[in-house]
Amino acid sequence: MTTVTLLKYEALGNDFLIALDAAPFAAGAGGEALASFARRICDRHRGVGADGLIVARSPRSGGDVAMELMNADGGRAETSGNGLRCFALALVDAGALAGPEVAVETDGGAVRAEVGARSARGCAPVSVEMGPAKVGPPEKVEGLDARSVVIGNPHLVLLAPSLEGVRIGEIGPRLEREVPGGRNVEAVAPDGSGGLDLVVWERGAGLTESCGSGSCAAAAAARAAGLVGGRVPVHNPGGTLVVDLSGALEAPEATLSGPARRVALVKVEIEGAP
Repeated sequence: MTTVTLLKYEALGNDFLIALDAAPFAAGAGGEALASFARRICDRHRGVGADGLIVARSPRSGGDVAMELMNADGGRAETSGNGLRCFALALVDAGALAGPEVAVETDGGAVRAEVGARSARGCAPVSVEMGPAKVGPPEKVEGLDARSVVIGNPHLVLLAPSLEGVRIGEIGPRLEREVPGGRNVEAVAPDGSGGLDLVVWERGAGLTESCGSGSCAAAAAARAAGLVGGRVPVHNPGGTLVVDLSGALEAPEATLSGPARRVALVKVEIEGAP
């Protein structure tokens, strides 16, 4: 019997289980074993429930820590904006890093997060410099203007005049699978005051309450299309994230900001190693 300690954090409803002790997930133990564990533990009916599992790893390229991220379906993801924000807060909360700045190595590249002070309600503002959002050329998808965006991980952003009638839960799975390895799919519409309304289908997780990298991709695509400026409030179903963009329209540097909070500490007993 192996006991695994997990911290559950959420960022506007996008939730993650975080293992700061990587010993039960020793490198080389086998990706399929970790993938299977992620599927079981992230299941909302037969497990603890989460959009993804994050395991802290030793850094290899000068960062403070490396992040291994598994989606709820057991697939490995390059990065996650909200996952990074939750991970940075968990590291500082646990005293593993002093903060407020945390340098994290991801499969999608190295990033830097900054953790703010907790509010009376237990939330903390966390920002992360996500790097360049590489925006592809305009295309037509489902009758809408669209842009592909890569910001460590792949996205397809559908630019709609309104989200009314956009059935992201129906078109998202098909559009996700249209490219090798899959992609995240966002539908966004201008909110009339310089921001965006967003709904998202996340690769490996499905419909989620918010998506950090998706908010960055949406803001970059909308800016390239002339719909928004350099500072973009993105209204996810779970709440509002703020994306700051600077630099070239086709590859702006993106900084993501919003709240995150700890939900629980969970000890899971499992038969055998993960």
